[in-house]
Amino acid sequence: IIMAPHPVIQAIIDFSAGAAGGTACVLSGQPFDTIKVKMQTFPSMYRGFIHCFISSFKQVGLRGLYKGTTPALLANISENAVLFLSYGLCQDTVRLLLRMDNGAELSDVQKASAGSLASIFSSMAICPTELVKCRLQAMHEMEETGKVAKGHTVWSVVKTVLRTNGPLGFYQGLTSTIVREIPGYFCFFGAYEVCRSTFAHHMGTDKDSIGILPLMFSGGFGGACLWLVVYPIDCVKSRIQVYSLAGRQEGFMKTFMGIIRTEGFTALYSGLTPTMIRTFPANGALFLAYEFSRKFMMDTVGA
Repeated sequence: IIMAPHPVIQAIIDFSAGAAGGTACVLSGQPFDTIKVKMQTFPSMYRGFIHCFISSFKQVGLRGLYKGTTPALLANISENAVLFLSYGLCQDTVRLLLRMDNGAELSDVQKASAGSLASIFSSMAICPTELVKCRLQAMHEMEETGKVAKGHTVWSVVKTVLRTNGPLGFYQGLTSTIVREIPGYFCFFGAYEVCRSTFAHHMGTDKDSIGILPLMFSGGFGGACLWLVVYPIDCVKSRIQVYSLAGRQEGFMKTFMGIIRTEGFTALYSGLTPTMIRTFPANGALFLAYEFSRKFMMDTVGA
């Protein structure tokens, strides 16, 4: 990667490219994400992915499957903007720690470590919006099971959080978010870079010229690795964020052990199918938008 002339301009480019990626990711994957959250929080209500998809579609239509898109866009744009900004800065940190030259090419494992480090910062950006998103997505089920009163919007959810827990209430599930992101993003960036390296090696070219489909596949492969590793943690996080709407919800370990005790280990993987289906278009779109907008901006500033 050729660095842009000025660190501030570089930071703005990484930030904007991340934001573009985040937008592409949400628009292509949101309905699958909604199904995932419903299946994680109410596994006994649905037989499987298809059943959940069809009954949700019947009940709430396509618009209902795009429930939580506003906070999801906010979440994803802020997460990816912060993530890729931090990813650039964390790569510099890794170079500094290993006493490498500025702008020296990092190995795939070193890039994975930088991504893992960057995810701590993006957790701070994503936790509040993720909380609102999950609650909106599982709202229909929460109302049906009588856990909450009917008729919630983005704003009413935000107001409820502020009224009952104050501003810090938006950080319910922060521990599980960080526990999810650190190993998750190590696998995400690691698998993405390794996959790109493999394509480049077989095609006898460099990583940046592998073309659109291999690039999208690498992004999807990175996403698939991320989700396989972090899915149980994400399930616990969804439960904490959705159930805490109806009152006090236990912390991470208690919720985790509770699910295993009462519903068995497989409940932690409820909703994995839509996640795996989603990861290829969504993360493919994410990296495609990121790499292309970044390249375009880099060329524009003449890097």
